[in-house]
Amino acid sequence: MYDCIIIGGGPAGLTAATYLGRFMRSTLLFDAGAGRAARIPTTHNLLGFPDGISGEELLSRMREHAARYGAELVNGAVRSIERVQTGFIVRTDSQALEARTILLAQGVSNHQPRIPQETHDRGVAYGLIRYCPICDAYEVRGKRVAVLGCSEHGAAEAMFVRHYSESVTLLTQEVSQLSKTESTNLTQNGIIIKQIPVRDFSVNDQDIGVTLADGQYLQFDTLYVALGTSANSKLARMVGAKLSESACIVVDEHQQTTISGLFAAGDIVEGLDQIAVASGQAAKAATAIHNRLSS
Repeated sequence: MYDCIIIGGGPAGLTAATYLGRFMRSTLLFDAGAGRAARIPTTHNLLGFPDGISGEELLSRMREHAARYGAELVNGAVRSIERVQTGFIVRTDSQALEARTILLAQGVSNHQPRIPQETHDRGVAYGLIRYCPICDAYEVRGKRVAVLGCSEHGAAEAMFVRHYSESVTLLTQEVSQLSKTESTNLTQNGIIIKQIPVRDFSVNDQDIGVTLADGQYLQFDTLYVALGTSANSKLARMVGAKLSESACIVVDEHQQTTISGLFAAGDIVEGLDQIAVASGQAAKAATAIHNRLSS
């Protein structure tokens, strides 16, 4: 019987594991290895790393930190969770484990552009394809920037990036969903709108090429993908926890879901998708779990 089983090995899960270890709570963390943080080439907005740090290096340090205080870290996926009188049963493909509490920290998955995975991953590694202007728009200031996603979300992202560059183009994969008001606002702010869908992408080590359906070829220093995300909240739904309209998990001020003993932190919770925010939520959740188990 573990005091807490954490599902998700990103910054939120590892922060909670470290806190719970220091609270001297028996803690097991499952990491399915599909988190977004591992794909960050270099982040410069995380305090304490003014020269930047890669996602892999950050996670490696966080895993070492959590393990130092006794957290068990396991590579593998959880298939189901079940409420029982003593807490929860967590099942993988090979075993069933008991826990008094659970913390869900599985994050969200990005909707990727229609591009071969190898090309996509190379673009991300070179910083040519990006997903979070809050994280790294500072790095593209003054450059040729494209935003993929002719929707309300894409329009908002294009306006955000416009603060950093005078050369911003909004692209679409499908038929544009922009309203006339949105289009007018974007144009008035100097953002170019391409209503013709993108047919193909090409990536080298310096820029990203975009071919439109009519044959137009455009080049950019960076492409921001604004196609949305999907919350990895299947396990929360499985036990009846309340979800938001976007399928993120609803929590209270202590990060507890609508199911007693089930907590959630990080991008899987509605809010700002930032490592600093995820770690803060995880610290709150771990403290609440410790206090709950002490009562």
